[in-house]
Amino acid sequence: MLKKKAIPVEKDNFHPRNRHRHRYNFPALIIACPELAEYISTNQFQDLSIDFTDPNAVKALNKALLKQFYNISLWDIPEGFLCPPIPGRADYIHYAADLLIGADGKLPKGKHIKVLDIGVGANCIYPLIGHYEYGWTFVGSEIDQLASRSATNIIEANGLSKFISIRRQRSADQIFTDIIHPGEKFSLSICNPPFHSSMKEAAEGTARKWKNLGKDKQAGIDLNFGGKNAELWCEGGEERFVLRMIEESVRFAQSVQWFTSLVSKKETLAACYKALERLGVKEVRTIEMKQGQKASRMLGWTFINQ
Repeated sequence: MLKKKAIPVEKDNFHPRNRHRHRYNFPALIIACPELAEYISTNQFQDLSIDFTDPNAVKALNKALLKQFYNISLWDIPEGFLCPPIPGRADYIHYAADLLIGADGKLPKGKHIKVLDIGVGANCIYPLIGHYEYGWTFVGSEIDQLASRSATNIIEANGLSKFISIRRQRSADQIFTDIIHPGEKFSLSICNPPFHSSMKEAAEGTARKWKNLGKDKQAGIDLNFGGKNAELWCEGGEERFVLRMIEESVRFAQSVQWFTSLVSKKETLAACYKALERLGVKEVRTIEMKQGQKASRMLGWTFINQ
């Protein structure tokens, strides 16, 4: 038996308002989602845990977290779609909320705050968290028909249709166009862009994840957290996607108060800063984020004087 590691009670690298700053309370999570019990075992350090390389275990954990912390009773995704880690997604929502804090220092809450989630995905995670935490209303855009249907099913199953809606993006060459309606205003746009530039690169990234988790890739499981093509990669990868978003955002400069995107690769930032300066944005903010061993950042920009 390995010597038990000293693990901090609180994860201070998360946003102060993140509900997941403490270690998973598996007994409480089992009460929230009994199906999680079959995936819990004692690890080599004699702690309760799950096998994070098992997609079914990760999905059951997400169901439990969404039920315990966000009052989401019914949540499921089709096989093969991205099953995201909830704590990291919550961090993005909280840091994005900080952008909207006014001179009075008050957090922006209520249905009058309208948020656009670019690429909402089959899981609909960001709107679920954002609505629960702040009472915001959401529009989620999605290019994949099955993902759109899955997100809509989650919304309807939890009685959230008044607060969250899904709009299909019909063109892979457009991001905001045909999603933002004439005269429509959003306080915020959020996006978790495709990270890789090809399926080969995505597969190599998955292989590294498996290695870091101390396991060989198992036959029949392509990605430990799932993910369809549009969720994982696009031509040119993260940098080209975010640059396209920046270029298109100028056409909607008065429609969105703050545009934001996650940026996983630090090298992506230089080209983004250059494009934003050329387009004459009023303000740019970069917020460093870290969950466990993974470092990321939120890039925000606005054309409106705050």
